[in-house]
Amino acid sequence: AKMSAPTMEERKACWGARDEFWQCLDRHADDASKCEKLRLSFESRCPQQWVKHFDRRRDFLKYKRKLETEGYHPPEDAGKS
Repeated sequence: AKMSAPTMEERKACWGARDEFWQCLDRHADDASKCEKLRLSFESRCPQQWVKHFDRRRDFLKYKRKLETEGYHPPEDAGKS
């Protein structure tokens, strides 16, 4: 696959597929098995690097949201090496 920048239409298709997939994950408490078709659509419409980036971004956003709602709780065994 050549690394050319996606056109605006391709970017919109990618973002739309990502958003549908993420909404499905939100509805099903991150049960990816319930969202497989949307995941495949997301992967087929987006460059592979973008898929990796968006996966990491979703994890980060979930982590950030958790921090904002629950505050920071260091792991129980932190500092006990």
